[in-house]
This record gives sequence, C-alpha cells and structure tokens, in this order.
Amino acid sequence: MAEVLSQSQIDALLNAARSGEMDLDAPTEKKQEQKYRKYDFYSPRKFTKDRLKMLNSIFEGYARVINSRINALLHATCEIEVDSVEEQRYYEFANGLNESDVVSLAEIDLEHLKGDDPILVHLDTPVVLSMLDRLMGGEGDPDPTISSEYNLTDLELNMYEDLVSDFVPILGGSWENYITIQFSYIRTEVNPTLVQLIGYDETVVIVGLNIKFPNCTGRMSLCLPGEMLTNIFTEISKNNSRRTTGEDKSEEIFDTLRESELEIVAELARTRILLSDLYHLNVGDVVDIKRSKDSPVFLNIGGRRWFDGHMGTSNKQVAVKIGETYIKM
Repeated sequence: MAEVLSQSQIDALLNAARSGEMDLDAPTEKKQEQKYRKYDFYSPRKFTKDRLKMLNSIFEGYARVINSRINALLHATCEIEVDSVEEQRYYEFANGLNESDVVSLAEIDLEHLKGDDPILVHLDTPVVLSMLDRLMGGEGDPDPTISSEYNLTDLELNMYEDLVSDFVPILGGSWENYITIQFSYIRTEVNPTLVQLIGYDETVVIVGLNIKFPNCTGRMSLCLPGEMLTNIFTEISKNNSRRTTGEDKSEEIFDTLRESELEIVAELARTRILLSDLYHLNVGDVVDIKRSKDSPVFLNIGGRRWFDGHMGTSNKQVAVKIGETYIKM
C-alpha cells in the first residue's frame, strides 16, 4: 500500500521543487542491472554440474582420509577441506606454476580408462616445507627468510616423494561407491614449466584442497585429465545401467521366493444347486457336476488358474498330475 503524505510533507516537497533543491528529472529509483555469466563458445563445458558435484563428494571423502593420515604421520593437528572443483583448460593450471615448483605424476591401473595424460598433484612450497620440518622433528613453523622461489634440496625432494607416494594410492578408496580403480604414483617433475605434461588446450578438472596447520596454510591441487574422467564416467554409467536392470539381483530374489508358501486349490468342477437341495444333502447323495471322469482338474493359486491336471494317487495319497501350464513363469 502506498504511503500517504501529510500536509506538511506535501508543502516541504513543493518548496523544495520551487527552490531547485530537488531534481525532478532524476529517477527516483535506479534499476539494478541483471548480470549474466559469459559463455565461452571456443571452449565449451565438457562436464555437467552433476558430474562436478560427484567429484566434489568424492574428494570430500578423500580430504577426510588424508586429513587423518597427515595427523597420524606428522603428529599434528591439520584441517583439509575441498575448496573448489572447476573445469578448466590445462594452460590455466600451468600458468599458476613457478619454475621452482614440484609436480608429481600419477595414473590409474585400468588401461582402457587412463587415457594419454597423467594425473598431476601439486602442493604449495610453504606447506611442503612445514610438513617436512615436522617429519624431521620440528614444529613446522614457516621460515620468513625462504623466498617463494625456493628449490627443494635432494633430501627434501626424496622426503616429498615419499609423502606424495603415500597420498596417491589413498585416492582409490574415495571412488569405491562408483567404480573400483586404483591410483599409483609415477614420478616427480622438477620445474614443470619446461615439461609439457598435458596439451595446453586440453580440458582438465582442477580440484583444490585447502590444508590448514596451526602455524601454516597451503593448497593441494589435483589436475585430472578430461579424457580420463570421460572414460571413468562412461564406465560408471554402464555399471549403473546394469544395476537398474535387476539381472544381478534376480537369483537372490528367486532364492527368497522359493522359500515362500502358497496355497493351491484343486477345482474338480463348478455347478449350481438350490439352497433347499443343499440343506437336504446327506452322506451318500450324488451331485451331478455334468462332467466326465476323465475331465481335467484345475489348479488355482492366489485365485488365478495356473495349471490343469488329472486326478490320481501317489504313495496311497490323492494327488493331481500337472498337465498344462496357463501362466508362464
């Protein structure tokens, strides 16, 4: 409902308009411009939001596992969380690397899924030095005298390789809910800017993990090749389609049903008589069912006709021999 102005407010507005203090041409309310995200048609997105959400949940599980692993290995309190899962071109990942950085290479064990490009693992140099310092008995305090272009020594590089080779195989357990694959460490590259590990225009997914120690913070980045992920997602879709058909569960279902008990009713014939005749029936009376003695007997299960057969005996007991099946099982 619009606000009703008092007489004094109306007079004040008229006086302001006459004196020029109020600009009548100015818009009373500026419309907020709606912003749209630009779409790059040169490099269209290869993975849907659902796929990226799947990767986010996978690496959240991975973050929890290596979090407990680092805490036990370094005897320190550490927090690891997934910061981002983004589809990019490889050059966007490569442009963020320095000549002094170290990148580890990994792969999966299934030949038809791995593709031509390796998986890349990168940790920020400050957090690497903090972890190595803790391994050697230190407190992991960052050294302010070390520059951002610090090169790892041979000893530090060997210790770093041991750490990464321990973190990489753990990644396979995070995929168990979707597919069974194993990850293995290959080697470590020093100065990755001189080595073209992946084509610069190749599609990759960059997963960023924030690592927080009480006295140091850093980032762990995993570069997943697009071809490898496409092959994995295709295999996951195949496995899901097989599960939805129910073929794998059919034997288990039938094993349960085989133990179920059902009532079988043998129907000799049907006839109609008067209620007065039914009332006067006695032992020895005969009811005409208007069928010959060789006529089949119908077997009903759950109110439906399943079989017909013929009356007989088995082990001196009245029995019915199955003849024809009406419902296919």
